[in-house]
Amino acid sequence: MGLTGGGAVYLDETEDGVVLRTANQAVARAQALAKQYTDGNPDASVDAFLHRRREDSGE
Repeated sequence: MGLTGGGAVYLDETEDGVVLRTANQAVARAQALAKQYTDGNPDASVDAFLHRRREDSGE
């Protein structure tokens, strides 16, 4: 599973049971989910978010 020296494990409960993931696997899963909703949308970037926040605050 890629764990060494007591590495972190993330637990997800699903309809089919329990899924254990390493930190790297959990990050990859989160990135894949985010990409489903933001891919191809330039307004979904961190830079776009920060730009809007600056505009909202008058900076």
